[in-house]
Amino acid sequence: MQAFLKGTSISTKPPLIKDRGVAATAGSSGENKKAKPVPWVEKYRPKCVDEVAFQEEVVAVLKKSLEGADLPNLLFYGPPGTGKTSTILAAARELFGHELFRLRVLELNASDERGIQVVREKVKNFAQLTVSGSRSDGKPCPPFKIVILDEADSMTSAAQAALRRTMEKESKTTRFCLICNYVSRIIEPLTSRCSKFRFKPLSDKIQQQRLLDIADKEHVKISNEGLSCLVKVSEGDLRKAITFLQSATRLTGGKEITDKVITDIAGVIPVETVDGIFAACQSGSFDKLEAVVKDLINEGHAATQLVNQLHDVVVENDALSDKQKSIITEKLADVDKCLADGADEHLQLISLCATVMQQLTQNC
Repeated sequence: MQAFLKGTSISTKPPLIKDRGVAATAGSSGENKKAKPVPWVEKYRPKCVDEVAFQEEVVAVLKKSLEGADLPNLLFYGPPGTGKTSTILAAARELFGHELFRLRVLELNASDERGIQVVREKVKNFAQLTVSGSRSDGKPCPPFKIVILDEADSMTSAAQAALRRTMEKESKTTRFCLICNYVSRIIEPLTSRCSKFRFKPLSDKIQQQRLLDIADKEHVKISNEGLSCLVKVSEGDLRKAITFLQSATRLTGGKEITDKVITDIAGVIPVETVDGIFAACQSGSFDKLEAVVKDLINEGHAATQLVNQLHDVVVENDALSDKQKSIITEKLADVDKCLADGADEHLQLISLCATVMQQLTQNC
């Protein structure tokens, strides 16, 4: 019996030591979590409505609701990276505070399952919950919850149809915010129940201000040419611009970021390469043309990127007549559709460049 007790006493000590070890590792992991770097997109996401850039109409409406006015059902649409999700999340945090935010806000993204069954069960059950109480900081708390359906244009028509009855029935306790890129993919009964707000692509000036602000806070050196190039390649998408800036910072390792670094990171085809394709087309030699296209693909450039850049070059080219431009741009549209459907890049680029060659050599 004593031997058994001794055995048990000996065997009970290691778990204590083990527990201490676990506690130590948990503590160290907690410290690591604090020091863990955050992507700049999340780090500099607007925390309040006033920080949202370039969307004056939406900010004005949300400010009124923060001051006590009722909030309508909302529909935000526009290109990616213009602040749609950030705006409603910032407004919800200001309305409910950090404590009630998790209880009062249901956010569903395209990555979540959002078929008709989810709308009928999860969304409906959340919408039916009544809310009461006040915030711990004493500020007034609105008597409703918010359901955020991000990328709503990817929801099926059946799921959208099931949502409209819930929106009507639970209007006393719940507000819906639909977020999408293409408003035409939202069914008419839903759009008529919401206040629609279009989010515009950010202007170059606003983007430059934000990027310079982030660069100052992160002690990043960027040249004026690099900043202009960054704004140009991001095409009004601030999220893309911030991501490129962070990637460029890691790549340069503290040195000044130039336009060449941005071009490499963004996957943009150099201007010299595009000019080389045009020169090969003007030469009238199919062998030269094929060699240039092969080099382009071997260097790893995307065919869709060439289509986008070639479109800008063709439109701005004064040497081409309007008829020639229209023929080339029509071919660009065909090639873009074929590439989206999974066609071979090499064959499509050869076909595109042959059309460009045909139009360019007509002048000679």
